[in-house]
Amino acid sequence: MLSTFVITLREGVEAALVVGIVLAYLSKAGRSNLNSWVYSGIGAGIAASVVVGVVFLWTLGSLEASNHLYAPVFKPLLEAIFGLIAIVLLSWMLIWMTKQAKSLKGEVEREIDQAIQTNAAWGVFGLIFFAVLREGFETVVFIAAQFQQGWSPVIGAAGGLTGAIVVGILLFKLGVKINLKQFFQGMGIFLLLIVSGLVIGVLAHLDKSFAILSQLNPRYASLCLSEPSSCFLGGLIWDASTVLSQKQFPGVILHTLFGYVDRLYGIEAIAYLSFLTIVGRLYLQSLNPVKEPKPSALSEQP
Repeated sequence: MLSTFVITLREGVEAALVVGIVLAYLSKAGRSNLNSWVYSGIGAGIAASVVVGVVFLWTLGSLEASNHLYAPVFKPLLEAIFGLIAIVLLSWMLIWMTKQAKSLKGEVEREIDQAIQTNAAWGVFGLIFFAVLREGFETVVFIAAQFQQGWSPVIGAAGGLTGAIVVGILLFKLGVKINLKQFFQGMGIFLLLIVSGLVIGVLAHLDKSFAILSQLNPRYASLCLSEPSSCFLGGLIWDASTVLSQKQFPGVILHTLFGYVDRLYGIEAIAYLSFLTIVGRLYLQSLNPVKEPKPSALSEQP
């Protein structure tokens, strides 16, 4: 619930910024009559995101309830795929959005200006619809990857969406000053840790899929070794399930925010640290981009 809340809040605030910029620009341009298309785009984007989420969750639920011989294999495999998609999307969003934050207002205003000059109503609708759908799709994929945790992620998403709406109202309706730079940097750190935890989850789902396959079909029995080893994750580094379980407080908080697991295998540790190091470095670089030196007066002379 906590991890989904953080992601939905951050994604929702980004969408709220786009909406607020569009509404402010329409008011400045004297085209407030198009506001209804903005609200329609918001509703359609949220509805489309919910439809995508229902399809994902229905697919996973159908596999869980299916009597097909290999259904138990496909469910963790599909969860691993959803998790991998979530890792790619959220990592891209984290780095790209940080780099584009300074130019976001100008880009949105250029797009809305083009929409007003052409087919204003549908242009405004499309801009808002795809902005909301993009953020909603990333959240939905993350929720689908967390399906094994029940409905808690859905509740967290609802809370995050509510928080994003409140932030949008504070910014654009009540004029409250919020340091968005610090907000996104703080949320970015949380998001980086949450996505790093997904790396371990994806590997665990893949390993579980291979393990079930090896049990169902003797032909693939050689894929997995006996405990405490895994199918392809290497040896068990530590087992803290009796000391600090990831399903009980405070282990569940560490599991949510830092990807902590009470049973960690070698490949999981390597993948987690590698992802955290590489993506974390790219994120920090996006916060402080290196400015190209300006050419000196001497270098400009022929």
